Amino acid sequence: MEKEIQVVKQVDATSNPAPLGLMAFGMTTVLLNFHNAGFFGLGSMILAMGIFYGGLAQVIAGIMEWKKGNTFGTTAFTSYGFFWLTLVGLIVLPKMGVAEAPDKLAMVCYLIMWGIFTGFLFIGTLKLNRALQVVFSTLTVLFFLLALGDYTENTTIKHIAGYEGIICGFSAIYAALAQVINEVYGKTVLPL
Repeated sequence: MEKEIQVVKQVDATSNPAPLGLMAFGMTTVLLNFHNAGFFGLGSMILAMGIFYGGLAQVIAGIMEWKKGNTFGTTAFTSYGFFWLTLVGLIVLPKMGVAEAPDKLAMVCYLIMWGIFTGFLFIGTLKLNRALQVVFSTLTVLFFLLALGDYTENTTIKHIAGYEGIICGFSAIYAALAQVINEVYGKTVLPL
C-alpha cells in the first residue's frame, strides 16, 4: 500500500521590514550629519536616535528580513543597527569612564572598515533597484569622507561629509517611503 505524500506550501504573510530599517537608518543619518555639517552639537538627541531608532529598530528589521529569507536585508540592517550602537558606545563609554576614547587612527580604521563593507554591499545593490544603489553609493562615499576628515582633522572635509551624509540619509528615507506608498496604492507611485 503506497502512502500519499502531501505537500504543504507555507505562504509568507509578514510585512516588508525594509521601510522600517531604511527609515531608522535614514532619519538617524540625516540628524547625525546635520551635526557633521555644523548645524548643532552632538547631544542626547543624536545619541538616543543612534541607540533606539538607528540601532535597535534596524536590528529588528534585520531579524525580520532573516525570517523572510533575505540575506542582503539581514546583513545590511543588522550590521548598520549595530554600527549605530557601536558608534554611540565609542562616544559614551569614555564619558562614563568605562574605556578610553579611540584615538584618531582607531576612528579612521573604524570608518574605513565600514566603508569597505558598504562598498561591497553597494555591489549587491547593482542587482536590486536604483534607490538602494543611491543609498549605498552615497554611504560608501560618506564613510571614506568621514575617515579622511578624521585623519586630516580638516573641518571643511567634515562639513562636506555632513552635507553628503544628509543626501545619503534622505535617499534612504525616500526609498523607505516609496516602498510604503507603492504598497499602500498597489502600484508604482514613487519609482525605486
